[in-house]
Amino acid sequence: MTESDRPTAPHPKLDELIAVLERLRAPGGCAWDREQTHQSLVQYLVEETYELVDAIEIGDRDELIEELGDVLYQVIFHSDIAAEAGKFTLEDVAAHMTAKMIGRHPHVFGDATAETAADVIGVWEAVKKIEKSGRTSVLDGIPQGMPSLALADKLLGRADTVGLLDATAPGAVNVSSEGELGPLLLAIVASAKANGLDAERALRSTLRDLQGEIRAHEIELAADAGVIGSSAEN
Repeated sequence: MTESDRPTAPHPKLDELIAVLERLRAPGGCAWDREQTHQSLVQYLVEETYELVDAIEIGDRDELIEELGDVLYQVIFHSDIAAEAGKFTLEDVAAHMTAKMIGRHPHVFGDATAETAADVIGVWEAVKKIEKSGRTSVLDGIPQGMPSLALADKLLGRADTVGLLDATAPGAVNVSSEGELGPLLLAIVASAKANGLDAERALRSTLRDLQGEIRAHEIELAADAGVIGSSAEN
């Protein structure tokens, strides 16, 4: 028997959690749970996600279990709301994710080869590009509500992808460890505060400018490709 042929292990506690949520939202259950919508739960999803991050970074085993459970509960909650509205079910969510993971790992489930983590990322991006063929920019799909530092990291990667800049090149301020980076970032924020500046707003404004530069660069690349294509045809 191969690994893929092994029967799926039962998950009685997961089934029990799903049943508890369904009972809470059923007629005669909890009035608060029944009143919730996808929109009203967003604040809790954000809060629970940040609590999970804290548990991963500084928590112990019990805290990690608790916070993973809180995030898992949010997924089940949203799925039950959708199921009641006749839109989709938790099974649909799981099936979609299963297909997505299998499709994006052809080096495991197919004939592709990826020996290193870098190779895997390359395969992932190639498959994703096919899946998201309707996207016209490398910026499409990036949530603007991300924390500004995480968004900055994501955008620098996209700028590197289109050749606008080299994200691996040391910047004007070169730091080699997170222990060195953290105090530097804090010092920048402290300086901004002392001078009455909003560090978050300043970074987001700069990131909007960077996105404009990326889109302009993409247009230039497309125009150049069109010129090259026309020249080749002639």
